[in-house]
Amino acid sequence: MEPPSSSLFPATDKSAWQAQVQKELKTEGAYETLRWHTDEGFTLEPYYTAADLSDLPLATIQEAQKQVPGWLTAPERFIANEKADNIRLRDTLTRGADALVLTLAKGPDLMPLLNGIKLSETPVFFRLSAETGGINWVDLIRSLKTVAPYQLKGGLLTNTDITTAEVTRLTADSPQFRTVCASSHDFHNAGATATQELAFTLASLADSYDLLTNEGLTIDQLIPKTIISLSVGTSYFLEIAKLRALRVLFSRFITHYPLSSSHYPVVIHAQTSTFYDTTATPYTNLLRATTESMAAVIGGCDVLTIHPYDTVLGRSAEMTDQEKANRDFSERIARNVSLLLKDESYLDRVADPSAGSYYIENLTQQLTETAWTLFLDVEQQGGFAKALASGFISTELEQAYQAKVEAVRNGKVLVGVTKFRSDEPGDQPYKGSEHKEGLLPNQRLAQAFE
Repeated sequence: MEPPSSSLFPATDKSAWQAQVQKELKTEGAYETLRWHTDEGFTLEPYYTAADLSDLPLATIQEAQKQVPGWLTAPERFIANEKADNIRLRDTLTRGADALVLTLAKGPDLMPLLNGIKLSETPVFFRLSAETGGINWVDLIRSLKTVAPYQLKGGLLTNTDITTAEVTRLTADSPQFRTVCASSHDFHNAGATATQELAFTLASLADSYDLLTNEGLTIDQLIPKTIISLSVGTSYFLEIAKLRALRVLFSRFITHYPLSSSHYPVVIHAQTSTFYDTTATPYTNLLRATTESMAAVIGGCDVLTIHPYDTVLGRSAEMTDQEKANRDFSERIARNVSLLLKDESYLDRVADPSAGSYYIENLTQQLTETAWTLFLDVEQQGGFAKALASGFISTELEQAYQAKVEAVRNGKVLVGVTKFRSDEPGDQPYKGSEHKEGLLPNQRLAQAFE
């Protein structure tokens, strides 16, 4: 049966739409002004139709996507006092968290920290704080297996090093405990474009696999233990496509290794960005976190960490009662963003909800190809470590960062910073630190305008 609207709204092809744009705007080259020349190195059209899907490898893109709906809500906690933090962690789990991200300043006493938390049911991910010199992960995993002598869930959100091989062997009996992590956060916080973020993350993973196979592990042992941790920014559709493109890139990437299985889905941990957060009018960070979280789950993340809106304000060594109340509120709101996306938006009921979108499928494909090209460029330079040492990666990132800053100077709006700003007498002073120099700078876009 033909739909009743078919006679009221006859089919119109793209050329007719373009002609109408020209007629309405009454400007020479009107259509061209609507095209988006992205920082990623490609141009996006203002209007897509079903015909624009015909030239895409649509089956390949969609087969690479997440097949099972849902994600784990995984709040992050900085561990300072094991007994006190244990109380907060258990409370967090009763209030909607499915998993935990524990950021360590030193090697923790795991017995009091994890008391009452069953690691066979609750995934726990460990990472280092920026101030930490280092932790012996082999010792930590041995202690963890003593505290929890059963199959573990979670993993290490840390850079791969020589100890990763032993950690991977120690947790071979826990297939859901991921030990090989490639992270985009350093690139993202240095100002990367989505293309750079994907390409450099993939290149760092290739170096990690080279290191670990040289230590005697096989690719079939490494890939199932891999987790990729991404920062998610504020460009909504671009970030959805970024996660989807990552899955396509990973599927293509692993075909270059000798594998016993042709299908290894990658596990993606996504976290909201601090690069786009602001210390001026900090409540606007709630809006950013919501947009970023929604993009992450529509894009298909498996684990989601939402930073509280006041994360960039820093933490006092000794908090007042009011500061504690403010932190409790910000942590609850961050956790509830994920719960609302599940329980009220029902985004956990369908896998790959953007599949078939003319715009997002095209954006996914273009991101995939530009990121793959840049990845191959890095590999031709000898791999990630050599491209980093030569200055190629830092130069690329600095150019991308400066382009973002220049866009704001030329009128791009940072909500709560360059427009809709409200500096209230009760606003907290900023206590954190910026531009901690590691291999790459840790920056925020808003800092120069606050």
